Amino acid sequence: MTRWRDTVVVTGGAGFIGSALVERLVQLGERVVVIDNLANGKRSNLEHLPADRVSLIVADIRAPDSFRSELESAHTIFHLACLGVRHSLHAPRENHEVNATGTLILLEAAQAAGVPRLIHVSSSEVYGSAVTSPMNEDHPTRPTTVYGAGKLAGEAYARAFQTSYGLPVTIVRPFNAYGPRCHHEGDVGEVIPKFMLRAMAGRPLVVFGDGNQTRDFTFVDDIADGIAAAARCEGAIGQTINLGSGTATSVRDLAHIIAEVTGHESRIEHHAARPGDVANLCADSGLAAQLLGYRPAVLLRDGLARLAGWYRGLGVSPQQLLADEIEHNWLPRIPMRNVR
Repeated sequence: MTRWRDTVVVTGGAGFIGSALVERLVQLGERVVVIDNLANGKRSNLEHLPADRVSLIVADIRAPDSFRSELESAHTIFHLACLGVRHSLHAPRENHEVNATGTLILLEAAQAAGVPRLIHVSSSEVYGSAVTSPMNEDHPTRPTTVYGAGKLAGEAYARAFQTSYGLPVTIVRPFNAYGPRCHHEGDVGEVIPKFMLRAMAGRPLVVFGDGNQTRDFTFVDDIADGIAAAARCEGAIGQTINLGSGTATSVRDLAHIIAEVTGHESRIEHHAARPGDVANLCADSGLAAQLLGYRPAVLLRDGLARLAGWYRGLGVSPQQLLADEIEHNWLPRIPMRNVR
């Protein structure tokens, strides 16, 4: 007997982008099952959502037997579960096992369960540094980290499952997302939350390298809208689609904008460049506009103001939050043995 498919599954749905996507899917009337091992995700990221519309299964995507029945009830899987770019620098094998092998295992489980649609959420890190800008989906893929390479491998597996087994797949490549619930802590901490909390705490803003490197910072709600729209567009099946703002901002300029937005003038402190950092990223999201009607609505300064307001509403001081920050968050947590 064929099950009625009346839910969506979001792997990594308790994380930063994942929870924003879950929120958007609930607004669209979906019932959502979140699969998350809570390595980076948090239960609190989902607490504001209705319990009768969102359920959480704490599980690893590499162990699909623990959520196989949920796949059999799903009409769409959104696959976001991953470990981040800095993590890949100190734990490359584990990063690969989750981001590449984990994707392969999930695809196999999705195919076996007969899931009608899978949205694989990749990353702009698959490109490496921009050769031409803005970067469309035909831009060369030359990743500089194991994270970027693992994400690219996941894309290749997803395409192979569509070609070999007929699994309808869409790949989306978000650029640099920011917004409420973004990560400042541990090896998932990123530049915007780190800068903002440091500015609010009166601490120097740490810039790695000269600060001339550019990123395409895109508000997380715009990213979530694009991901959700990809699942509702038949023309997106088999496509690879960028999601970004189309504006390149240097890290140095970002520091000055955050100082203005927070009202805290902060000193910039330069440290040595991080390993594997790309020099420039800027999205051409023309295909997303054409297929999905994607048009990012939140300008950078406005989005940063919204993030600052969110931090102020937490009831926790910036100094307390920064207790979880690791400044050089790509370094090994334990000494690595010499390999002869």
